[in-house]
Amino acid sequence: MQAILIPRFGPLVGLLVLVFSASEALVGQQRGLEPPDYYGMVSIGEVEISPDGNLVAFSVTRVLEEENTRRREVWMQVLRGGRPDGEAYRFTDPTADSHSPVWSPDGQLLSFTSDRAGDPNSTWFLRVGGPGGEAFHIEGVRGAPVYSTDGQWVAYLASPEISTIEERNGWIAPDAITKTLDFERFDGRVVTSTRYKRDGVLTFQSHFSTGDVDEIYLVASEGGTPRRLTELPFDKSGISWSSNGRVIFFSGDSKQNDESNTQLTQDVWAARINDGAVASITTNPGSETAPSSSPDGTRLLFLSNPERGAEVDIMISEIGSDGSLQSEPENLTSGWDLDPGIPEWTADGTGILFTAGIGGNRQLFRVATSGGPVIQVTDGDRQITSISLSSRGDIMAYASTDAVSPTELFLARGDGTGETRVTDLNGAWLDGLSLVAPERLSWFVSDSVEIEGWVVKPSGYVPGRKYPLILKIHGGPHGAYGNTFFPTFHVLSSSGFFVLYSNPRGSASYGHDFKYATRGRWGLMDSEDFLTGVDSALEKYPDIDETRIGVSGGSYGGFMTNWLSATTDRFSAAVTSRSITNWESWWGTSDAQGLTSYEFYGHPWERRDLYRRLSPISYVENVTIPTLIIHSENDYRTPIGDGEQWFMALKKLGIPVEMIRYPRSSHGLSRTGEPWLLVDRLERMRTWFLHWLVEQPSSTTDRRY
Repeated sequence: MQAILIPRFGPLVGLLVLVFSASEALVGQQRGLEPPDYYGMVSIGEVEISPDGNLVAFSVTRVLEEENTRRREVWMQVLRGGRPDGEAYRFTDPTADSHSPVWSPDGQLLSFTSDRAGDPNSTWFLRVGGPGGEAFHIEGVRGAPVYSTDGQWVAYLASPEISTIEERNGWIAPDAITKTLDFERFDGRVVTSTRYKRDGVLTFQSHFSTGDVDEIYLVASEGGTPRRLTELPFDKSGISWSSNGRVIFFSGDSKQNDESNTQLTQDVWAARINDGAVASITTNPGSETAPSSSPDGTRLLFLSNPERGAEVDIMISEIGSDGSLQSEPENLTSGWDLDPGIPEWTADGTGILFTAGIGGNRQLFRVATSGGPVIQVTDGDRQITSISLSSRGDIMAYASTDAVSPTELFLARGDGTGETRVTDLNGAWLDGLSLVAPERLSWFVSDSVEIEGWVVKPSGYVPGRKYPLILKIHGGPHGAYGNTFFPTFHVLSSSGFFVLYSNPRGSASYGHDFKYATRGRWGLMDSEDFLTGVDSALEKYPDIDETRIGVSGGSYGGFMTNWLSATTDRFSAAVTSRSITNWESWWGTSDAQGLTSYEFYGHPWERRDLYRRLSPISYVENVTIPTLIIHSENDYRTPIGDGEQWFMALKKLGIPVEMIRYPRSSHGLSRTGEPWLLVDRLERMRTWFLHWLVEQPSSTTDRRY
């Protein structure tokens, strides 16, 4: 057996695993990951380095098991010469949830978001200079601050301070034809808009025309009476200042409330500070987002997506002092086939930095403002998030995770060299565990397309002994598995399973053509990728028992689990989570109809045959394997009705089936759901596969493969 040990500190090369034989005493003291271990895992979220590079603020999330919740805290790390000095310490009140740190330009104040004692203003400030202190408000600041370059002004997004919105306002659509007899007695909903529900929000939405939208406000950084800068009936995002402090840029969609609009129509807008004039400055087809002014104020960056399914690129244009575009936008990533994240200027204005997924990793990239190739700055089998640079650009901080390590804080020079791991928040937790590192496995499918995957061996693996295999399928389909920490995989490995996971055609991070290769062919094309992957795993790992293979996935992965269960005989048990079984009913009940309207080339009545052909329910009579159905009752992305249809059909067919319904839970149960329910889900998945693939395999392995 191999035990994976992570050094507490040191450069990235120190993350290379140390291999100990099973005979060494340390390994004997360790064990594999069990579902309740989830309660002890710590994660790092937003990372913000101070302008002078001397401090790093970051959010830390812990699970409070007894309270069945999570709590975020803002922590601080002191730096000297770009290196950690002492240990990181908690900076905010440990009894209150605090997150989203933001530095003032002079580094003297740190703001954060926290709901405290019923205070309606969740934006707080702390003076920096010691561990914590008394948090306070700044008069007139009611949202996360966006400072002007000179630090004199703060812009923020907030709803009107005096709101006329009552608790039940908008429950009855203002354009309803039917009459409400008694407003006091009627506590239902009258719906005329398709936007009456949204996944992750447990209550139904009020009619969009009756709610307040956040507006941009402006106030002096020392506080005062805020000035309302915008009054536009749509959401705003990506607020940023021009370098001369005369303009605020943001993104917004003027057609947001046009439910007949099926196109991407966001634009970059500019609000002038002196006279309050507001206008869109982009008119290209598609959506333009994430505007950012150059350090010298002469150019503007933004992301552009011409239409759904098109490549996203970074654009640059010259701008005037009033924020207007002065040149045709130039595409800086036209010859680069991945999806860029939000772009950021280098300190000297000669380059653009951004993150992007590349295969199973997420790295930092750079492109020159003058054009040229996109250069990868960071490397390693890992995923990097929340990158923050000092004002001079000489130091950067970020969170990083890999397949056997939850997120920790790292530092490096601005060019990616000299990397140092700063925190060890999960060190004690990992010390008691023996986690098996995945091994990369790739295979080719039709048209000579290479598919990338990974295999995790069973914890305590003994060569020559036969083990079952679980095929795990990610969601999306335009998501991607990779080199990040997945507790589910380690729980299954700990229970004696090989785990195979991969990125089939349709996954992100492998280029535009790969990402949309399955359009109109979900299940028909990608089945080959999964089944060929199983064959490749069987060939490379002869200790996998080909008669004991399970399949499991969520969302798109749940759809594919149902599809493979109904169209192949390769599997002996299934666990399907937040799944789709019937595309026609899904389309009518989901909050994301645009997905299939694009992917399947039209609405259900326009492509009825295709919707039915790609629905697992059309082939449900072929299912013979025991199936566990996991679904959230408040999942509005893949509503529970699809899980109910699958359950009812399998029950009537006499197939062993259980359905787990999780209350108060949305589509994100497996990632952000209530801790008790999330851990319960891990245990049910584990025990279902143990029962059918280990304890009672004879009843599910009487078929030929």
